[in-house]
Amino acid sequence: MADFYQNGTVTTLHNMSDRSLESLEAELLQFSKKRPLGLILPSLFSELQGEALPKIVEHLAEIPYLSEIVIGLDRADLEQYRHALHFFERLPQHHRILWNDGPRLKRIDAELEALGLAPEELGKGRNVWYCMGYILSSNNSESIALHDCDIITYDRELLARLIYPVANPQFNYEFCKGYYARIADGKINGRVSRLLVTPLIRALKRVVGNSEYLDYMDSFRYPLAGEFSFRRDVLNDIRIPSDWGLEIGVLSEMHRNYANNRLCQVDIARVYDHKHQDLSLDDSSGGLSKMSIDITKALFRKLATQGETFSNEIFRTLKATYFRIALDFIETYRNDAIMNDLSLDIHQEELAVEMFAQNIMIAGQQFLEYPMDTPFIPTWNRVASAMPEIFKKLNQAVEDDRTEFGD
Repeated sequence: MADFYQNGTVTTLHNMSDRSLESLEAELLQFSKKRPLGLILPSLFSELQGEALPKIVEHLAEIPYLSEIVIGLDRADLEQYRHALHFFERLPQHHRILWNDGPRLKRIDAELEALGLAPEELGKGRNVWYCMGYILSSNNSESIALHDCDIITYDRELLARLIYPVANPQFNYEFCKGYYARIADGKINGRVSRLLVTPLIRALKRVVGNSEYLDYMDSFRYPLAGEFSFRRDVLNDIRIPSDWGLEIGVLSEMHRNYANNRLCQVDIARVYDHKHQDLSLDDSSGGLSKMSIDITKALFRKLATQGETFSNEIFRTLKATYFRIALDFIETYRNDAIMNDLSLDIHQEELAVEMFAQNIMIAGQQFLEYPMDTPFIPTWNRVASAMPEIFKKLNQAVEDDRTEFGD
């Protein structure tokens, strides 16, 4: 059974009573009559052929309270898009697929690029951003959840618990972050969150001093979780990062736009496992190595906007401080693993910490060399101001793709 402790400045909604799924879904169904509920699924075509997504779709097909499901489909040619239409047709809810590699959406992207408003990088951030634009264009959902498509341990209770805080009209939350214990197959996972993000935030507190923002970030139990939910009005003014800093960037945007009492985190799963990234010890352009650099730069950029000044000397001090804190965390996690009869490879943990420490310096150097680097995608408010017909175009493109290429 979970505790009820409230740590930090953001409300934590625990799982203390093992409330039944039937009870949760019955309430959500009532909520949905006044506040329609939607879901965003950012997906690669390869995930349609994987282990996780077919099972996720089976669960979603049984959910009674969703009014809309929006699927962002990346890396798909025409035949693969047609396959996706067939793959998702089992969903009884109103659903639409954004064929991001199709000619219609690519033309829209080119128009936005001509205005300097298109996402600069391919990836999950771009996919999510276009899905959010479509949600605004369809006007079918008032509260929306988003989760990944590679969750091997998916259960529909995850979605119910994730969307409940922004669906319940008695709550005032605008945004909710999911969290869970990253434990699977007798191992403790979640290395980037455990061994980079939390120790780095603690190190930043020592080096640059306490700040309300760092206290806020330190409140989240799993800041890199890809699962969150939000009210529709959040979408108009959020700046989505296009790189691996997506989750940190979203949390930073929520901190900028809303008071902490409008934000929360919720326990959504007792067991959670998904596709694991390679550590990429010798390749800083991929895997967890690139992820760690992008995440670190996202934190540096946010602190710089609050007036913090960085230098090579500060980054060297930060690296040393981080390294000591992270090594202490390894000992903490080792003891936790032993207590719970779980395995933890100390050698692999220390290899990860050594790589993350080096990448703090790389991220710092890149930050200093490119101080004007802005990986954020423009807000939809700005896009609509520059191209007032964007939502109509986006909606029409999705419908035309479905009409022309569907069976």
